[in-house]
Amino acid sequence: MSVAIYTLTSPLHDESAVAGVTREFLSTLDCTYDFCGPDYAGFGSSHDLDLIYVRTGGTEGLFKELLPKLGGGPFYLLTSGKSNSLAASMEILSFLRQQGLKGEILHGDAEYVNARIALLHQVESARRKMRGTRLGIIGKPSDWLISSGYDSVTVRQKLGVELVSIPMEEVLEALEPSTLADAAIACGTPVYESGQNVQDAFPGAWSLYKALRKVVERYELKGFTIRCFDLLTAVKNTGCIALARLNAEGYVAGCEGDVPAMLSMYIGRSLLGVSGFQANPSRIDPKTGEILFAHCTVPFDMVSRYAFDTHFESGIGVGVRGHVPEGPVTVFKVSGDLSRHFAAEGELLRNQSKPDLCRTQVVLQLPETAYFLTNPIGNHHIILPGHCRSLLESLVE
Repeated sequence: MSVAIYTLTSPLHDESAVAGVTREFLSTLDCTYDFCGPDYAGFGSSHDLDLIYVRTGGTEGLFKELLPKLGGGPFYLLTSGKSNSLAASMEILSFLRQQGLKGEILHGDAEYVNARIALLHQVESARRKMRGTRLGIIGKPSDWLISSGYDSVTVRQKLGVELVSIPMEEVLEALEPSTLADAAIACGTPVYESGQNVQDAFPGAWSLYKALRKVVERYELKGFTIRCFDLLTAVKNTGCIALARLNAEGYVAGCEGDVPAMLSMYIGRSLLGVSGFQANPSRIDPKTGEILFAHCTVPFDMVSRYAFDTHFESGIGVGVRGHVPEGPVTVFKVSGDLSRHFAAEGELLRNQSKPDLCRTQVVLQLPETAYFLTNPIGNHHIILPGHCRSLLESLVE
């Protein structure tokens, strides 16, 4: 854990008394940290998480003088509550809010403070991991995504992520023939649920994986979203296998050119190191809180087993029917300008395999079903394993 602790101390206070309180207070912290004291030279650049330990009152003016050198925050104010440190921290946080800057006071018993530091370290580590990364938009967003626009400038300012537009032609030009044997070696022994049609389409689907991998490497991308339905007419195949494999390899690979969904997946991966399942809510029962999500691809590393079927809407190409383990999940989505988000914890109750839906189908129980219906953020949402709402919200709020 890379944590730095900087200090604010009023010269009016006796240093020996303050030092004793400091030793006692810092001994309650579980994390390993570098004590930087009043030297703010490395603030904002040398550690994953910077904490400002407000040791005494009378430090508000000192902080105001320092602020122009400290960047844009957020600022985490650690306080023991002794020597008027809490009062000073509240004045400082009020001042930050007036400047439109974010901050938080870390104050309470040792258990609370340590838990909060651990969470914030994970969040700030993810933020720094995202800075300077590139995500691709291959082709334009699908025509039906009428509420799923995005703001490249805001995404760069808030997440540090550059969005790169890439013509679909670059994928098509990178296509090279594949054999069924090549694809089978990479995916294990394939199980085909729709017989010969799927088997015949398998080499072409694997060629799309290799072409997309080339584009990812050429543009040095951490992930992408692709206008995948254009592939149905361009090459008579689908990108479902390619996306399932690339997600499992640690990239973010999204469907339909949906940029907000891609950003949501990338936030989840940066924070948690796991893949997310981009899926449509297909049916909702507000009385029971059950929601059925479905899509024709799912990351291979999210499922306990999988088989190949045709793509649902078109009946051609190769789709993925995966079995996602039951248990706790979080449903997450940000808007394309990062001004709104949805995050709710629930349980994955069961998988199903109905013929009239996209191939991977999961039923979730979600307490916020009514809110989900009345305040949607587009159609696609991201399902992440485990309960992680507080982490996600700490990053995007």
